[in-house]
Amino acid sequence: MTTSQAAAPLEAKTNVKLKTRDIEVSGASGPLAARIYAAAEGAPAAKRDSLIVFFHGGGFVSGDLEEGDEFLRSLVSCDQRHVVLASTYTLATASPFPAAVEDAHAVLMWAKKNKSKLGWSGKRMLVAGIEAGANLAAVCSLMARDRGGPTLAGQILIMPMLDPGLSTGSMREMPNCSYKAQAADVCAAGYRGYLPNAADRTHPYASPLQSSRLKNLAPALILSAEDDPLRDEAEQYGAKLISCGVKTTVRRLPPTPLPDVEARNECACKAFALSEIAGFVAGLDGAEIPPV
Repeated sequence: MTTSQAAAPLEAKTNVKLKTRDIEVSGASGPLAARIYAAAEGAPAAKRDSLIVFFHGGGFVSGDLEEGDEFLRSLVSCDQRHVVLASTYTLATASPFPAAVEDAHAVLMWAKKNKSKLGWSGKRMLVAGIEAGANLAAVCSLMARDRGGPTLAGQILIMPMLDPGLSTGSMREMPNCSYKAQAADVCAAGYRGYLPNAADRTHPYASPLQSSRLKNLAPALILSAEDDPLRDEAEQYGAKLISCGVKTTVRRLPPTPLPDVEARNECACKAFALSEIAGFVAGLDGAEIPPV
């Protein structure tokens, strides 16, 4: 598959007033901390048509609502037509697979039933995430299909963790450079915590890349990045979705330095990702990309 380079960057608007509200949502086994992001004013309607449910990174073993806060503020300031619900999930340190994915699907079901609390019209729901959170977003698309809901208009996977086997070329290349090897080690440690039972590593709800049933899924935007160990598995998953007839856009973002193992989260905050997401969401109903 030929992967396109990212579009021109879209800068977050600095004059947009945002409102955030911390709430509790229902997970599979109890309440979860969550946060709503929306523009405080200037939106075309009191209830927005698009809801993006977002799951943070952290390799399944760490992370919280602050993990994606900067990115989500930028995302909403770029396009005020949607509301974002960021949710936590059970970390593997508390309970391993499948606790996190069951939480993620439960959050989607909660959002469907609580539209008024979110200021959402109920028209269009998307699921999104970065790194481990992107794994959950991809799996939610599978679960929504398999369990008859909720209906998803799209899935946005940012540098997703999809291969517990750590077998791709971009992952194997990392140990050849000591500071990049640290990022690969973080991924490996995360999977050891999340999937202590080796048999679970081929389960499609743990490793979407291994799934043989990828038809009838929500349209996907998959963002990979140069010099990131997760690049190949993201692009391989995109190729599999396309071969199964799923409308899929795959983009490779410019490289970011990886000496800091959190660089994947920094990359998501870059304007390139914001531009791709704005175009993807707008394209779901033929709308125009919001002006810079």
